Amino acid sequence: MLRTAGAALLLGAAGCTSGGGGKPRAAKGSSAGTPAPTPAPTSAPSQALTPTQAPSPTPLPRPPLWQPGPSEIQPDVKRRAVELVAALGAWPPGGQGVEAARARVAALGLPPALADQAGPLAPPVPEASLEVLVAQYGGILADSASVLVVCRQWTRGPDGSVAEGGTTVDVRLSRAEPRWTVTALHPGVAGPAAAAPAPAVARVLAEPRIELPPEAAADLRSGTVHDSVLQAMLALAGPYTLTVSVVRTGHPLDVFGTTRPSDHPLGRAFDVWRIDGLAVVDRATPRQLVESFMRDAAAAGSYNVGGPVAIPGAGNRFFTDDTHHDHCHVGFDH
Repeated sequence: MLRTAGAALLLGAAGCTSGGGGKPRAAKGSSAGTPAPTPAPTSAPSQALTPTQAPSPTPLPRPPLWQPGPSEIQPDVKRRAVELVAALGAWPPGGQGVEAARARVAALGLPPALADQAGPLAPPVPEASLEVLVAQYGGILADSASVLVVCRQWTRGPDGSVAEGGTTVDVRLSRAEPRWTVTALHPGVAGPAAAAPAPAVARVLAEPRIELPPEAAADLRSGTVHDSVLQAMLALAGPYTLTVSVVRTGHPLDVFGTTRPSDHPLGRAFDVWRIDGLAVVDRATPRQLVESFMRDAAAAGSYNVGGPVAIPGAGNRFFTDDTHHDHCHVGFDH
């Protein structure tokens, strides 16, 4: 069984509500044509003080569950992975703990012991909610698959405070009837942030045309991503808005189905699942846009560009397969 790249991550935002009260009504007269007598001034009666009620806690976001679109290959494989991650990464107040997580997993018809592999996806807090940003293939073969579930998560601490983070989970599945089953999951753990980010890291993090999920942003802050990746991101952010799914953490250590090391865990690759706000997997996204992005990625120094478009006459620099029908891979050899 392959392990995901570890190194350390995750997502704290929540809305609030406000209310207002109306003004008191003016006193009415006692009878028609007869003015109400003016009462003599008196001291206001004393009222019993009641303890101030604690405000209700701000509700955590409750995003809808991510669903695969009609352009997906084997959409139920992704749906299965997302259901498990959502069951492990979100629970109502008081629903924390391994036993409760096992029950939620069992309700999906999956092995309850998978809850023991949740790691950072299930911190010991009273309440959590989770948003799946995208589910991307780390690999898809005839009878096995890796689905990279990219998450944002909100957690409520014992003191009521809300923290935001997220992780990317490599979910492994195998073919079964009536639905594929999950055999293992590997939540990513990005490394600690460097004391001071390198200038290129700071530029990428500040660039509004580069959209990073929590785990990918943590990878950059850790200082474990090669400069070639950072410079390529910045170059591509000129003509495009790129939404990144995975950089280093959360990706399989080896190219799925092989023993060949992936460039991702080495900090030498990144994946893009959306270009200019358009999902790579969507057949409605112009293929010319995707091909242009792939060619520009190669021009930015990538020796290994994958995606859903076959680029003829380009030698071994470009490739396409079922795994990369839903994203563009941009890899570097240094």
